[in-house]
Amino acid sequence: MARGAGGGCCPSMDLMRSEAMQLVQVIIPAESAHLTVSYLGDLGLLQFKDLNAEKSPFQRTYAAQIKRCSEMARKLRFFNEQMSKADITTSPTQLNETHLDFDDLEIKLGELEAELTEVNANNEKLQRTYNELLEYHTVLQKAGEFFYSSQRTAAAQQREMEANQSGQTSLESPLLEQEMSTDPSKQVKLGSLSGLVPKEKAMAFERILFRAIRGNIFLRQEPVDEPVTDPVSGEKVTKNAFVIFYSGERAKTKILKICDAFNANRYPFPEDVSKQLHAVQEVSGKISELKATIDMGLAHRDSILKNIASDFEQWNHLAKKEKAIYHTLNMLSVDVTKKCLVAEGWSPVFASVQIQDALQRATVDSKSQVGSIFQVLNTKESPPTYFQTNKFTSAFQEIVDAYGVAKYQEANPGVFTIVTFPFLFAVMFGDWGHGICLLLATLYLIIQEKKLSSQKLGDIMEMMFGGRYVILMMALFSIYTGLIYNEFFSVPFGLFGKSAYECRDPSCSDATTDGLIKVRDAYPFGVDPVWHGSRSELPFLNSLKMKMSILLGVAQMNLGIVISYFNAKFFRNSINVWYQFIPQLIFLNSLFGYLSLLIIIKWCTGSKADLYHVMIYMFLSPTDDLAENQLFSGQKTVQLVLLLLALVSVPWMLIPKPLLLKKQHQQRHQGHQYAMLQGTDESVGAELGEHHEDAHDHEEFEFSEVFVHQLIHTIEFVLGAVSNTASYLRLWALSLAHSELSSVFYEKVLLMAWGLNNVFALIIGGIVFVFATVGVLLVMETLSAFLHALRLHWVEFQNKFYEGDGYKFAPFSFALIHEEED
Repeated sequence: MARGAGGGCCPSMDLMRSEAMQLVQVIIPAESAHLTVSYLGDLGLLQFKDLNAEKSPFQRTYAAQIKRCSEMARKLRFFNEQMSKADITTSPTQLNETHLDFDDLEIKLGELEAELTEVNANNEKLQRTYNELLEYHTVLQKAGEFFYSSQRTAAAQQREMEANQSGQTSLESPLLEQEMSTDPSKQVKLGSLSGLVPKEKAMAFERILFRAIRGNIFLRQEPVDEPVTDPVSGEKVTKNAFVIFYSGERAKTKILKICDAFNANRYPFPEDVSKQLHAVQEVSGKISELKATIDMGLAHRDSILKNIASDFEQWNHLAKKEKAIYHTLNMLSVDVTKKCLVAEGWSPVFASVQIQDALQRATVDSKSQVGSIFQVLNTKESPPTYFQTNKFTSAFQEIVDAYGVAKYQEANPGVFTIVTFPFLFAVMFGDWGHGICLLLATLYLIIQEKKLSSQKLGDIMEMMFGGRYVILMMALFSIYTGLIYNEFFSVPFGLFGKSAYECRDPSCSDATTDGLIKVRDAYPFGVDPVWHGSRSELPFLNSLKMKMSILLGVAQMNLGIVISYFNAKFFRNSINVWYQFIPQLIFLNSLFGYLSLLIIIKWCTGSKADLYHVMIYMFLSPTDDLAENQLFSGQKTVQLVLLLLALVSVPWMLIPKPLLLKKQHQQRHQGHQYAMLQGTDESVGAELGEHHEDAHDHEEFEFSEVFVHQLIHTIEFVLGAVSNTASYLRLWALSLAHSELSSVFYEKVLLMAWGLNNVFALIIGGIVFVFATVGVLLVMETLSAFLHALRLHWVEFQNKFYEGDGYKFAPFSFALIHEEED
């Protein structure tokens, strides 16, 4: 059987039904288990079953190894964070295949983490000291200015006091001043504190100080010109420099507590001018030395990170690979002798040779004395569903899987979706000008797919890129239906010849069909351009598109019912053939298949019969004469027969199937006796035990539940036949809306701007037309038509045959793990 290549572009016929799967058992010697699982992960064609589901993660065999892998992953995340902070990117080189021992890597990562942590700690200490010195230097400058200005003021006051003392002491002189001047020993010694406080807290800081000390302090603040780096937080903060003069130890204690509460950093300030100058010089020297030391430390840290960056991708790949291997090994059961591991899992039948080859290579490479044993198990368990898709078919398969994963080997709607989905989209989006715009955008994505696939794209762009081949098909079908509708941005073109109609005389206007006569054969392809702009354009196109929608809907629903027949034949379910497929086909075509036939006959004969009247009175008055609504001889008899068949098909769907299922169940379990089955192999015994339990589970047959289920199914189909057919009228509604919007933008924007004979108005009109076309018609209308086509496939088409209750084949594959991470 031919199989599609993973990177190809043409769909394989294997897509119709999922790959044949098998449950396999592999007995692996303990010494080669790690390498075996690694080779199977490279192959990516075996889905392991968890044979230790009852055990917690900590009770499993390889819990310690997984903990080591998690610790390595933590260290690698730490390295990645440090590289991001230092603006160092990892090398985008390809992963080499050189073997790197897991234990050696663990030791190396530990050493690098310890070294990097030590370097960071030292740098943090040095940086904090450096920031403190910068703040201290700022305080020395600002406080020096305070003291210098205060000394000048004090000297001036002293000179003024001495001048006053040289004269007679007057009664107006302050008593305290006289007392202090006469007794210098009574002067009070004031203490001082200096530092920096955040600017936004400065006012509250000052207020609290005055309230706590009762105003017995002198506070001087000055804003620092530039933000300074706070030593504690490491962030840039705007601060004020302050100097506080106080008296007494109690006041000092209160001030210190308030400073701590407001995160005010305090620094010593010598009162002596010479000591101030010495302190400034000493701090400046230390700042320059620390700056050089910090730069050397950062250079050393960057060199370590660059060495890590060169091998980071390889180490990260190995750590994740090892963790995945040990997670998988934990799903294997350990033999009693602890000399071998037993694995069970699902694989495609075609992969048996490749899996056995991987097992053989692992045995040879690990130098094991005993080879692995590969065997296929018999089971009644439902296998996973696996479709081999490529870059073309994968997006269409995702559309189907979003509704539900196909049951094992049931017919896959994805095969038909490749054609029907873009076609139904194009019926609603038919305009070959808009289709060309979509095609150009998609061709860009396809041409640049190698470049774009390696880049980080936004959410919307990622969705568009993933569905580029879906959009390609949608664009091609839109061009096709646009040519049928004869619309290019709502403008008709006579691409396939001249119109079949011409004016009777020169007074004939292009805006009406009055006076038009048919002078040649019908327009060869699509709608005749003369219909556009005529008074009968809308009634004609409405009638055409509405009838076409019904024909397409009935055809697709019949396709779904026919696929249900092939499903029933494939699973050898004759009950579904005789009591589901046949009555459903009869019911649908007795009503809406007949309506489709009447539409075609009316088109072919040019009859003016009212089809609404025919269908309504087919039910209300089936025996009445059809009169002018008769399309063919014997129509009344045909309608009576079809109505009778439709009425008979309802109990045909409802009653026989539950009765026959009950009869089958009784025959299957008649005379059955169950006995204990014994087996030497534990896995075989467990399997037989499961089958024994399954038999007991299915022993009871609830006829009432089955009958109610069939009743619901019958009612759903009968009502759905009407509602689903009506639902396909959305093809007509969306197509009409798209055409009218396009016509409005062309006539009311572009032509109106052209008619003004003004260059500026033409430019504005052209810009508005482009933005309206792109924003409304190429974005919003595309999304709207896409969603409506999606609904028609999920509800109207797939519910006729698709169960969608399966589960995806999820093999252990390193390639899939890396794709999920990306």
